[in-house]
Amino acid sequence: MRLEYFEMIDRVVVLDRDARRIEAQSTVPMESPVFEGHFPGHPLVPGVLLTETMAQASGYLILGLMDFTHMPFLMAVDKARFRTFVGPGTVLSITATLEHEGSGYAVTKAKIAVEGKPICDAELRFRIMPFPADLDGQMRAQARRIGLLTEA
Repeated sequence: MRLEYFEMIDRVVVLDRDARRIEAQSTVPMESPVFEGHFPGHPLVPGVLLTETMAQASGYLILGLMDFTHMPFLMAVDKARFRTFVGPGTVLSITATLEHEGSGYAVTKAKIAVEGKPICDAELRFRIMPFPADLDGQMRAQARRIGLLTEA
């Protein structure tokens, strides 16, 4: 996880096409410029970055299920709940399930847990659109880095 670059997912553990579900993992870095202001002397991952982590896992799920034919763009976050704080060194288990896809939109339910204990969850809505120019290659490279794509 590189918080300051919004690279939230370290690796995809499972992409289950039949269940329309993804499992991913990420480890919060021990140090990050983000922690300098959130909060000095008491570093915590901002809730908005936990939300982004769920959104990225959901986005990779959609990309994987759609075989990278279209790009998901986050449009709405509903029913977000945060149960506890997350600090440096924490290993996050992220899951997302595709609840609905059609008419250019997708809805996922995502959650983050630490050692099986719920940290946060949300319902996320995405607009599905053709890839903007030159973004397809970048997304495929990132997907290969985290183990979503395995082709050469």
